[in-house]
Amino acid sequence: MSCSVLPAAPARRAVVSVNGKAIPHAAIARETQNHPADTPVEAWQAAARALAVRELLQQEAKRLGVVAAPQADSEGRVETQEEAAMRALLSLEVRTPEPRDEECRRYYDNNRARFRSPTINEAAHILVAAAPGDEAARATAKARAGSICERLATKPEDFADLAREFSSCPSATQGGNLGQLSGGETVAEFEAALARLAPGEITRAPVETRFGYHVVKLVRRIEGRDLPYHLVRERICAYLGEAVRRRALAQYVAVLAGRADLRGVDFERPANLM
Repeated sequence: MSCSVLPAAPARRAVVSVNGKAIPHAAIARETQNHPADTPVEAWQAAARALAVRELLQQEAKRLGVVAAPQADSEGRVETQEEAAMRALLSLEVRTPEPRDEECRRYYDNNRARFRSPTINEAAHILVAAAPGDEAARATAKARAGSICERLATKPEDFADLAREFSSCPSATQGGNLGQLSGGETVAEFEAALARLAPGEITRAPVETRFGYHVVKLVRRIEGRDLPYHLVRERICAYLGEAVRRRALAQYVAVLAGRADLRGVDFERPANLM
């Protein structure tokens, strides 16, 4: 006697509804593109929560009789009637105070590292290029770059001439000059080498990167400095104000959700409110 085992049917997703109004699965599927996540299930859940929030707000706007004229953004996109009503509802129901100057000042004092101009390095280099996987070429490049380092140890004034003669970088025509560099503009190995140099100093050994071997010169360093409070106050106030607004929105949505009949969705994690 033979038997066959049929594959299990795929699990059906729970129906998502807000006070009896169902949110179509197709709408949730479209919304997932706005909610990157580690897994499709997490993206689906985030999309379902976001659409449930929108439905909660739309229903509350209708209950309170809130209407508003649609507005256009700077790119000419115009709100729908529902979006305009939600905006007006939140404007009426969620009021948040502007951060006080002392709060902004305290944030500035406690986060000074965030408000510094970047350190700038004016640098030059000689690149002896070699492809990452070509061991023979890389050995040759390392040896040549090492010879250049040895020569520059006794005759540093030859740097520009050697760059024009040996460097594979377009900067060779400028004597190897790369101009002013701030953090993140070069590969990590090159940046680390610059950080170890004093102004006017040249690396004693070649610096290896995926591009080949570099002889690096630090021409000048301009240290970053604290930005004065008056230059960053507006940015700090905007940041703190947005943080307060998001917390207030989350609390307002939590109140609406607490008195609503929600099916197939939960608000254990923050939802993307708008």
